[in-house]
Amino acid sequence: MANHAMTVLVTGGDGDGFGIGCGHFVHTTRRNVDLLYLVMDNQIYGLTTGQTSPTSRIGMKTKSMPFGNIEPPLNPVSLALAAGATFVARGFSAEQKHLTELIKQGIEHKGFAFIDVFSPCVTYNKDNTFQWFRPRVKKLEDNPEYDSTDWSAAMEKSLMWGDEIPIGKFFERNDLPSLNDAEPVLKAGPLVHQDNRIPADVAKSFIDELM
Repeated sequence: MANHAMTVLVTGGDGDGFGIGCGHFVHTTRRNVDLLYLVMDNQIYGLTTGQTSPTSRIGMKTKSMPFGNIEPPLNPVSLALAAGATFVARGFSAEQKHLTELIKQGIEHKGFAFIDVFSPCVTYNKDNTFQWFRPRVKKLEDNPEYDSTDWSAAMEKSLMWGDEIPIGKFFERNDLPSLNDAEPVLKAGPLVHQDNRIPADVAKSFIDELM
């Protein structure tokens, strides 16, 4: 917010993004903050050695749920769409060229851009492996009839999970101002380039009032 002229990329995982940080995710989304949020979604807490995460499937056996996960997984793409994200995509770390193009589009988008990236954890997630994802992921871009400006179609695609799992750009709209554009104070330019000093008479008046 201090320098909206910067290009901002935020990286995280499914644990911090959709667990303790989920509230921040939803409100950053609805405010249309101009940044790209990349989530490495491995459907498990890899850093803390294999506990169930908000995106772990039901039945997955983990360190924290050795008899199988009983909680339904959160759907990051559906959540982003419901919260009002103006750019929503999903990538797969084994599809580097495709993912690179999505990242490029996310950076160029004016407003909040979200990319959920399937990033299989080879150490702790034995369910959602590269071998499991490869035959299932299907690129939305391969369907010429798919319209990424259609929110309802994007939501419908986001709910697909099984023999076919869509990846690619689900949705984009460019008719809403970003938070930076909507904030009147920032119309004069980034705060770091503005003279933000309090005038001497205002400061004196404030001090006199306190005294």
